[in-house]
Amino acid sequence: MKKKSMLALLTLLLIAGTVLAACGSVKKTASSGKSGEVAPAAEQVFRINFSSEPPTLDPGIAQDNAAITVLHAMYEGLTNVDSSGKSIPGVAETWDISQDGKTYTFHLRKDAKWSNGDPVTANDFVFAWDRALKPDLASPYAYQLYYVKNAQAYNEGKITDASQVGVKAVDDYTLEVQLENATPYFLNLTSFVTYFPVHKSVKDNEKWAADPSTMIVNGPFKLTNWTKGASLELVPNENYWDKKDIKLTKIQISIVNSGATELASYRSGQLDFAGKPVGEIPADQIDAVKKELPSELSIKGVATTYYYLFNVTAKPFDNVKIRRALTMAIDRQKLVSQVTKGGELPAFGFVPPGIIGEKQEFRTEHKDTDLLSENVDQAKQLLAEGLKEEGLTAFPKVTLTYNTGENHKKIAQAITDMWKTNLGIDVTLENQEWGVFLENRRNLNYQIARAGWGADYNDPMSFLDIFTSTSGNNDTGFKNAEYDSLVKQAYASNDAKTRMDAMNKAEQILIKDNNVIMPIYYYSNTALIKPYVKGVIIDYAGNIFFDRAYIEK
Repeated sequence: MKKKSMLALLTLLLIAGTVLAACGSVKKTASSGKSGEVAPAAEQVFRINFSSEPPTLDPGIAQDNAAITVLHAMYEGLTNVDSSGKSIPGVAETWDISQDGKTYTFHLRKDAKWSNGDPVTANDFVFAWDRALKPDLASPYAYQLYYVKNAQAYNEGKITDASQVGVKAVDDYTLEVQLENATPYFLNLTSFVTYFPVHKSVKDNEKWAADPSTMIVNGPFKLTNWTKGASLELVPNENYWDKKDIKLTKIQISIVNSGATELASYRSGQLDFAGKPVGEIPADQIDAVKKELPSELSIKGVATTYYYLFNVTAKPFDNVKIRRALTMAIDRQKLVSQVTKGGELPAFGFVPPGIIGEKQEFRTEHKDTDLLSENVDQAKQLLAEGLKEEGLTAFPKVTLTYNTGENHKKIAQAITDMWKTNLGIDVTLENQEWGVFLENRRNLNYQIARAGWGADYNDPMSFLDIFTSTSGNNDTGFKNAEYDSLVKQAYASNDAKTRMDAMNKAEQILIKDNNVIMPIYYYSNTALIKPYVKGVIIDYAGNIFFDRAYIEK
């Protein structure tokens, strides 16, 4: 597909959202060479594989896709988001917004309950937000609460009185939130995991989020079993206020980091869903799957970016010329057409297509090719200059780290081969288990590392604020006062042009001026789903929601 056509399709999909559903069901046998589809059982069981295990199921510290996917089934925030990205009622039935856009008053439903039968109250939200902001929790997403008045000062220890933070329980079922500035997308934020309520029982048990018996939740499902490294099992929460609309009786999640095994399990009928965003279909199998299972395969563009991080505090990547040389010396189009093969688009910026701008998409108004280009000759020159500045006569020993996954490995191999061919340098590859990988990234215990980021809400800020000096998700060591100032300016303004201009300048500092990250491609979601599975939603950012799914009999 031509790039122009792909972008047009991507835009349409991101606006409308994607509901993965298919009609009809034909029973096939595994020996036929086709999908091992089996007739749906009488019970409503949905089976899916995760390629990595959630490091935690604590909404206050979760930051990875696996954990966030499970948490969306187990918890519910003040609002939910429908497939088009629109905010709809969650625990809050209604809300009022002040004329200046700075005060939100949420009116909570009185039938919302925790899985142990306790009522969900406004105080549960106050407790959860306060907990996420406390410095000792070290929540990587604490900055997502900085929109709330005095939240940043409280998180940074500049004020210690929690009552000064702009969140207050007026009564059990009324929550008042005061913001630092009018924020057009604040309602969207209240459906994000860091904004979820947390039951007060957790304050007496540091290990509550690792044991199903101590996880008191308020969402559609609850966790009944977690066999570490192997599986998770969810069943309906009988105390969920909207339990009448929950049709699945069980969600079975296997944990296998082999895409080949996942695809084989789908073909044999052991899985109902395979592929992204939580699993993986091997890139070298996509062409075969397109021919074998065309009606079950979905390839959709999503607002997510695949990139590499540079540890700018570690030599030789404290030198911007060396970072830029490696970034310019790869062929992104060759990578997506010959290696990933899933409809991805070459990325030259951080904010992906599909994210709104002032009047059109941000990426349409601010071309990513203005930030970065591919040029092997210039890359060679920059590398030589950078090494000379560092007092080096040859490129030092360097390691590229990625989390375990067949496609991550293939991408890393292809990129290091390009570096070898185009720059004459050798880079060692190292794969790490997901939890270890995240921890090493957080602690800057790496040189180059794989990363991916999807939109938490539809605004460029969802991407750009992660590289501020105070962000818990900034795993690069990059600190830039002008960058922080531009992000703060965009936070503070309610004028679309002012905001987008500020964020455009911030992205220029991130990539064009400092080359902190190496953009590689804009994601697509490549997934297989059985025709009898209905109601699984992949949103514009590539997040998967299966809490309202069901098996068509």
